Amino acid sequence: MGAGGRSNPRDLDVKNHHTHLIKRAPTSKPPFTLADIKNAIPPHCFERSTVRSFLYLIADLTAASIFYYLATTYIPHLPHPLPYLAWPVYWAVQGCVFMGIWLIAHECGHHAFSDHVWLEDTVGFILHSLLMTPYFSWKISHRRHHANTGSLEHDEIYVPKTRSKLAASAFYLDNPIGRTVTLFVKLTLGWYIYLSINAAGRPYDKFASHYDPRSPIFSDNERALILMSDIGLLSFSFLLYKVAAVQGFAWLFCVYGGALMVMNAFLVIITYLHHTHLSLPHYDDSEWNWMKGAFATVDRDYGVLNKVFHNITDTHVLHHLFSYIPHYHAMEATKAIMPVLGDFYQSDSTPFWVALWRESKTCMFIEPDESDEKNKGIYWFSNKY
Repeated sequence: MGAGGRSNPRDLDVKNHHTHLIKRAPTSKPPFTLADIKNAIPPHCFERSTVRSFLYLIADLTAASIFYYLATTYIPHLPHPLPYLAWPVYWAVQGCVFMGIWLIAHECGHHAFSDHVWLEDTVGFILHSLLMTPYFSWKISHRRHHANTGSLEHDEIYVPKTRSKLAASAFYLDNPIGRTVTLFVKLTLGWYIYLSINAAGRPYDKFASHYDPRSPIFSDNERALILMSDIGLLSFSFLLYKVAAVQGFAWLFCVYGGALMVMNAFLVIITYLHHTHLSLPHYDDSEWNWMKGAFATVDRDYGVLNKVFHNITDTHVLHHLFSYIPHYHAMEATKAIMPVLGDFYQSDSTPFWVALWRESKTCMFIEPDESDEKNKGIYWFSNKY
């Protein structure tokens, strides 16, 4: 069907990066409406259960408590040098649990946790503050990301650049060593760099930060909420400082900091891979509309981590269409809409660590298709020089 098509692992030659085999997502007007998609989803999938949502949260908190207990009880007593091996294993496991908790707070921001917004904001604010994320700041900018996905002018995160606007350093780093260093920085500091200075975010005419109530990211009636987010982070940071003063900073890093870094790395990986793929279009104002933008994302497969991450990984297309569907209905709803979407549904089951390296190599910048004179407002990732 021409430029349309469905991204599938069979279309990808991972070893050789034969990117010409990747089928681009359709950019034409779909033969269905949003109402058609919604009608295909069983009505109960739109129902939020406060009790069920809390049960998932309690399960995650219980898992985090068990891993904390096991780590602090047994790892310090292991013979040297086994603790140096055991702590990273704990960070990896606990970091994945933290990611699941973070995603439940993310659902609170989407009105997918409960019918009561005040309860969602309370739970989300507490959980995100405990995981060093400014809840209201993120909720607001993330809501605008959902409202403007795929728009080169108005999307809030992972806004790609054309070749002419890409920094020269990106081309110098386009080699195995450079990509390794770049990915290391992104996975360790990228989340906080984005929150602090809006790196990889929408360009603004002045300094933008998720921590600054005066930031252009937010409107005047939202600035008090940004201040509240900052107060939550400062309060928990002070608590961490007091704990470190008693237990030591090394202990704090072992039981909390290392796992938090793993969570932050997964947060960057998940969001990056959902919106970065050679099959996905980006649009300028002449071509963009909300429906097109909602389809400009791809479901990924993280294996067993799909469940740990409450299926945000493999139901992200649905999430951009109906973000208020709770995660425990997302798989059923995704299966229901796939026949309706057809080629407009994009998925890729390439292992995420392989996809991360591949996308960092092939998705450097965007450019319009030279062979398509009618759609100059549609841009595609390209690694051509």
